[in-house]
Amino acid sequence: MVENKGMRRALLLFLTVGCSSRPATRTAAPPTETGSLGAVSSPTIATADTATVQVPLALPSQLYVEHDATIYARSAGIVESVLVDLGSQVAAGQPLARLESADQRIALDQAQEKFDNTRQIVERQRALKTAGVVTTADSERVESEHREALLGLRKAQRDYDLTRIVAPFTGVVTGRTARIGRLVGSGDSLFRLTALRPILAVVHVPESSAAGIAVGAEAAVVGQGGITAKARIIRASPTIDPASGTREMILQLTSGGPRLTPGAGVMVRLGSERRQVVAIPRTAVAQDGYAMVWADDRTTLRALTLGTELDGDRVEVVTGLAPGEKVLRNAQ
Repeated sequence: MVENKGMRRALLLFLTVGCSSRPATRTAAPPTETGSLGAVSSPTIATADTATVQVPLALPSQLYVEHDATIYARSAGIVESVLVDLGSQVAAGQPLARLESADQRIALDQAQEKFDNTRQIVERQRALKTAGVVTTADSERVESEHREALLGLRKAQRDYDLTRIVAPFTGVVTGRTARIGRLVGSGDSLFRLTALRPILAVVHVPESSAAGIAVGAEAAVVGQGGITAKARIIRASPTIDPASGTREMILQLTSGGPRLTPGAGVMVRLGSERRQVVAIPRTAVAQDGYAMVWADDRTTLRALTLGTELDGDRVEVVTGLAPGEKVLRNAQ
């Protein structure tokens, strides 16, 4: 008799938290324990049991791109001009900034002049050598001076080119520390450049499931807010990592990816696995995710984390409930 009164109080509380739209003042039949999780005509107590389900593997990952680089100054100097800003889309080889280059320009002109002079001398020397007018030693000396002039020209050209900061690949400027008038040294960072495509994700698949997943297999990538994109496995390690017991696989997003950006945390669903889950009737859970747990002749309001919808109007309980625990189930 005492237990029935407690059960009635639990039922009234459960109805209050939203499991049913029936008025709390309506008299309900005393809940009784049942071994079936099917539909019943009156409120009952159901026992959480286990179910075997075939579900996709859900593996955490973070999106990334192959081309993501910090652009450094390769020579010392003062920043003369900045040609792009944060968010600018650039093509490979496009100028990003320039350093002051007056000294390098002068050195380049001098090297070019020296090279032109030695080229004229060596051409005359070759003609004279053919005529037998000059000695072999004189000819070799002139040829050596010409080669040195050529190397000096190449070095001067490179020194000048290093004052021009260019994009190494097509992408978007995702960082900028370059400022006009700032003195930079060789190795100082100026920009960060990121290629937004293709977007990749890496997952580590457990050995038990890796055998059934091959390169070319399709997958789904789920981001924040339920944003979903299709993906395909493009590379996979041929071996199992002995430390973690997993096989590394790399996926490339194939569609639906514009709203997913590099760096975003995602969940990758691929393949399938059989696993045991805790299952309870869907009617035992309120709309806000709470359930009334019956133990020791009293009820406790407990928050549950729900997973997959199962057959027989049941739902998977990820956290919050263990097999064998009893929950108050409201009739629909």
